[in-house]
Amino acid sequence: MHLTFFRSTGWTDWDVAAEPAIPDRMPVLIDDDLLFEDAGVPRPSVAANRWLRELPVSGAPAPATWATYARVLRDWMSFLRGVGVGVFDTRERLKDALGAYAAHRAAGPVEARFAATTWNQHVSVLSAFYQWAASEGVATAVPFSYAQARSRYGQQVRDVQANLARRRTPKPHVTIKYLEADFTAMLVNALGGLQPDGTPDVGYRGRELARNATITRMVLATGLRRREFTFLLSFEVPPPPPPAHPACLPVLFGVPAALAKGGKFRTTWIDADTLTAVHGYIGLDRAASTAGSGWLPPARWGEPLRVTEPGPEGGRVNGRKVKWASLTAGERWRLVAPGGGSCLLAVRAGGGAVHRVGVGAHPRLAPDPGPVRAAVPLGAPAQIASFDGDGDSGTAGRRLLRAGRAAGRGNRRRGGAGRGAGAVPGQGRPADGAAGSARTQLGAGYRGVSAQAGHDADLRRGLPAGHVRGRGGSGARGRRP
Repeated sequence: MHLTFFRSTGWTDWDVAAEPAIPDRMPVLIDDDLLFEDAGVPRPSVAANRWLRELPVSGAPAPATWATYARVLRDWMSFLRGVGVGVFDTRERLKDALGAYAAHRAAGPVEARFAATTWNQHVSVLSAFYQWAASEGVATAVPFSYAQARSRYGQQVRDVQANLARRRTPKPHVTIKYLEADFTAMLVNALGGLQPDGTPDVGYRGRELARNATITRMVLATGLRRREFTFLLSFEVPPPPPPAHPACLPVLFGVPAALAKGGKFRTTWIDADTLTAVHGYIGLDRAASTAGSGWLPPARWGEPLRVTEPGPEGGRVNGRKVKWASLTAGERWRLVAPGGGSCLLAVRAGGGAVHRVGVGAHPRLAPDPGPVRAAVPLGAPAQIASFDGDGDSGTAGRRLLRAGRAAGRGNRRRGGAGRGAGAVPGQGRPADGAAGSARTQLGAGYRGVSAQAGHDADLRRGLPAGHVRGRGGSGARGRRP
């Protein structure tokens, strides 16, 4: 079973009378033989794709949700084919297959196991699919059994159906993870190039310190999700509080519906000191980065959207009056401010949009590059990783490169094959400080580097052809050093 995503680009060459009524990024499931019917009888993939196309009007408007639901269906349909059961088979055979699938996901191979929350998500998706199929007359039986349950929320009580295939999970209050105040203060100081006590860190080599510290401080104060603060426009930040505003009184902070989870507008709060710091960044560091900037979005993002007459609620985009709340994340990326540079709140040097802020903050499990680890001596424990990974690695022991992240002298690089397979954990420089830090992204397919005392003279010799990384802003591909 293959999963692909629809794009209408070039539809005029498809020999069709009109553009297909399918939204871009809609997932499409295709059998291995690329057929959708047998002797004129539609296959189950036809019904699955029909259900996916109806998701935008069934309470799932986000393309990321479509992709998640499609992967759930793909895995289930692939498993059924492996055990010889049809997607719309009899109830008895479907229940047998569901039992085998539950055991496979709970105690099967390690790479196939699901946590209870992931399994429950798959059960919910499959239950919705089979209920739809039964209501449309596509399926004659469903594999799930239900029990009547009573749901309580405050003073409201209602009867609901409980899917018996779900696993038990801890109560939400048990899984809450708290971020201690002393750690948050150390985090903000570290991203600002400061020691935990607030004094300057002379060994720090990061860039955009004001942006990193201010945006992190804003996220900690408001609780914004990654998507919400990544695509937040500088125009959407609430106005600064007046001087007479009480320091203990928070300020209302609106989250645009286009960025909020579920597409629903919500409000949060921000303290007056943090809001003042955000406006300080907008008026000084951000203004210096965007003033006279000639930045334009890459062509692959789409045409630039030039903003004029911006205000807190909206402005003119390519001459047309638009509200900021109506702009999607992809459109916000392409906004060009009147004075130059991106309209996003967080910008990089030169005024460009920060690409994929916060992605890769969690290390990925990968094979341990033992030979390379031995070739690069470890320094003292790193204090903190850079906010978005575009700073210099600094002196030995001052930075910890996150797994799956390429290290670069200037802006961060996106790796090719082997991305996410691991990285050198301790980045440092030789004692004389002349050779610079090790700057390679290492994957499971790379050859080992011989271990020796001190830094290897050229770590790149362990890289295969096509993966040679230099120290400048671009990689040298297709040749060996």
